[in-house]
Amino acid sequence: MIIYTEYIKVLIFCLIVTLFVEIIFSLILGLRKKDLLNVLLVNLLTNPLMNCIHPLVLFEYGKTAQLISFIILEIVVILIEGFIYKKYLNYNKINSYLLSLILNFASCGIGLLINYFIY
Repeated sequence: MIIYTEYIKVLIFCLIVTLFVEIIFSLILGLRKKDLLNVLLVNLLTNPLMNCIHPLVLFEYGKTAQLISFIILEIVVILIEGFIYKKYLNYNKINSYLLSLILNFASCGIGLLINYFIY
C-alpha cells in the first residue's frame, strides 16, 4: 500500500510540475488566458497516461526499453497535443505542433532536471 501511495504522490507531483511549466511557457509564447484552459485540459489527459505507461515499461522490460518507450511516448504526446491545439486553440503565432513540441520540451526538460536532483 505504501508503494502505491508514493507512486500516486509522484504522479501528482509530475502533473503539477508539467502544468506549471507549460502554463508559464504558454504565457511567454503569448497564448491568451482563455487558451490556457485548453493547455491545462490537454495535459490532464496526456500527462497521467505518459507517467503511468513509462514506468511500467521499466519494470517489465528494463532501462533500454524504457528509454525507447519514453521517446515514442513523448512523440505521441506531442502529436496528440499538437492536433488538439490546432483544432481548439485560437493561437496562430506558431504552428500548433511546434507549440506542443516547445511546451513538452520545456516541461520534460525541467522534469528531468528535477528528477536528476531529487531522485
